[in-house]
Amino acid sequence: MTRPDPAGGTGPAGGTGPAGGPGPATTALLTVECQNGVVGEESALPELAEEARNSGMLERVAALVDAAHTAGVQVLHAVAERRPDGRGASANARLFRAAGRLPVRQLSGSPAVRIAPPIRVAEEDLVVRRLHGLSPMAGTEVDALLRNLGVRTLVVVGVSANIAVPNTVFDAVNLGYRVVVPTDAIAGVPAAYTAEVVRHSLSLVAELTTTAALTYAWAPDR
Repeated sequence: MTRPDPAGGTGPAGGTGPAGGPGPATTALLTVECQNGVVGEESALPELAEEARNSGMLERVAALVDAAHTAGVQVLHAVAERRPDGRGASANARLFRAAGRLPVRQLSGSPAVRIAPPIRVAEEDLVVRRLHGLSPMAGTEVDALLRNLGVRTLVVVGVSANIAVPNTVFDAVNLGYRVVVPTDAIAGVPAAYTAEVVRHSLSLVAELTTTAALTYAWAPDR
């Protein structure tokens, strides 16, 4: 089996790329935790936020969102948040317990859980918020929403390549979706680890592409 090229583009193992697959009506773009409290200037995770900004990831996610809006591709924004009293939040991992002690908390209704600039949220976008877990696909309404919309292909972007993005990809594949990952529109820390996750894990289950290739495929004259 030939692996997809982790630098972008899809090899034989991934099948055809987005331009050769299902059209906009059966494709959705899911942004993962692209919120102020995670990737914004007032982030609870400054190292991750810095990588998301300095790598150009945030601008590329914004470009993909704009291209999806133009092409008629459904956009969903997955937001992780918690109630001020912590009720219902997961506490079965060190990550969850640490999140409750951070100076910036992802509190429902606060600026921290708003989608971070320069990503634009359109009226037709769906914003799905969760109070628990590691993935926007597990135990949320995302799967039902996608199926009601007739979506078969899911494009996953955002953070982090350490945890939430791989969880999202694996969950979506297990649910039967074709998953596409623009490798320059995800970020994690350290940056070198993201490349390893792409090469050794995501390349085996998702089709890999780039922001430029996907925006080209979604261009109105295509």
